[in-house]
Amino acid sequence: MRVVDIRERSVDISRYSDPSIPSGGLTTSIVGVTTDAIRNGRPVVGYGFSSMGRFAQGGLIRERFAPRLLAAGDLDPMSGWAAMMRGEKPGGHGERCVAVGTLDMALWDAAAKIEGLPLHRLLRPRFGSDASVPADVEVYASGGYLYPDDDLGRLTRELTSFRDSGYRRVKIKIGQAPLAVDLRRIAAAAEIFPAPHTLAVDAIYSYNGQSAPAAAEALQRFRLMWIEDMCDPHDFDTLGAVARRYDAPIAVGEATFSAVEAKLLDRHAGLRRERDILLFDPVHCYGLPGYLQIVEALEARGWRRRSFWPHGGHLFSLHVASALGLGGAEVNPLSFPPFGGLADGQSVAGGRVAAPDAPGIGFETKADLIDLLRSL
Repeated sequence: MRVVDIRERSVDISRYSDPSIPSGGLTTSIVGVTTDAIRNGRPVVGYGFSSMGRFAQGGLIRERFAPRLLAAGDLDPMSGWAAMMRGEKPGGHGERCVAVGTLDMALWDAAAKIEGLPLHRLLRPRFGSDASVPADVEVYASGGYLYPDDDLGRLTRELTSFRDSGYRRVKIKIGQAPLAVDLRRIAAAAEIFPAPHTLAVDAIYSYNGQSAPAAAEALQRFRLMWIEDMCDPHDFDTLGAVARRYDAPIAVGEATFSAVEAKLLDRHAGLRRERDILLFDPVHCYGLPGYLQIVEALEARGWRRRSFWPHGGHLFSLHVASALGLGGAEVNPLSFPPFGGLADGQSVAGGRVAAPDAPGIGFETKADLIDLLRSL
């Protein structure tokens, strides 16, 4: 296929289903990549966006990476990725990785649409580790951000809705309030998800070398699924200190964007390969090719694919988890609308769900999202 047009726009996103609640001014980029392939009388358009949490990437997309795709001639997603990265120096992973990953998502959406396949079925024969791995994926519902008022009441209602929708695992946020408040929030969540290892917490990098070990020790009694992002992602000393005194899994990797960084994390952060969890985001890691480099590098160092639970909470990560036979995936049922969550009307059965069976990533199965993307 040849890319003939690329359009990008920055849009606001919210951590909450109610967008009137302040959310830190978060944005994401949406892109539409038009190809010369024709299906049903129309050019095939692949769509993508910048996942969650790193802000829009419009300048880098428009000025740096989109022109390289437009000049590349015939390509597939892997050669398109190589064209975008041509001339890029090692290092500098802070934001360009997200811009590349946004366009990469759109290329995979277009490639799967051209083949008439759901993305996970396009990827599985090429990159999957085991053809016998089921197509459906273990998932957890992510949310539980601190509410500005009636926090415990609103948190309880949110998590109850997740449980009633079929989710067996859930993750809430901590670290934005005093530890005593967080402990009350966790206790309330544990009333709704009481089984061991069904409740995870995400500290959003809130702790440091002094506070992180003490917080981890206070959380021991909850038998959590994991503690996520305790401290600065490059503070390996603190991560190691937590790993030495906290028995249950810790989860890391959301803010690690390259295979080189992932190997440093494995080498220096005291991670325990038999129990800890890896949360790299397939968009933020230079897209799927960069994510595959991380998986390959860490498998070679003794990690299992079941340790990978990709960040994002959207359909692209769900396809990746299914195709590669990963441990599971995050879902944002209420956060970051219309990007988070599953296909319209799709339900969770036994804590598991399959990616949409529509061609491509399946954005067309989410009415609000496809309307936004088509507005490009």
